[in-house]
Amino acid sequence: MFLSILLSFFMGVLSFSLNRKHLLLMLLSLEFIVLSVFLLMYLLMSSLVGEMYFTMIFLTFSVCEGVLGLSLMILMIRSHGSDYFNSFNLLW
Repeated sequence: MFLSILLSFFMGVLSFSLNRKHLLLMLLSLEFIVLSVFLLMYLLMSSLVGEMYFTMIFLTFSVCEGVLGLSLMILMIRSHGSDYFNSFNLLW
């Protein structure tokens, strides 16, 4: 179980590094990484400590991170027309 969660984490990091052109694919990769970290944290917290409040705090922060990323993507699509990074000029 532990190795499959680590494999999913590294696959998320790999997909994040390969999908640098579209913001939506990057956000989906980040959410996959957060999900694998949450599963690893849940596995460790339930077997070692038994304290599950930290996992709820982590879920709250991950939801806030997801909402912030989606709102930035909507702002970028409204101002530039797409989430494709090559059409987004950083010098303007």
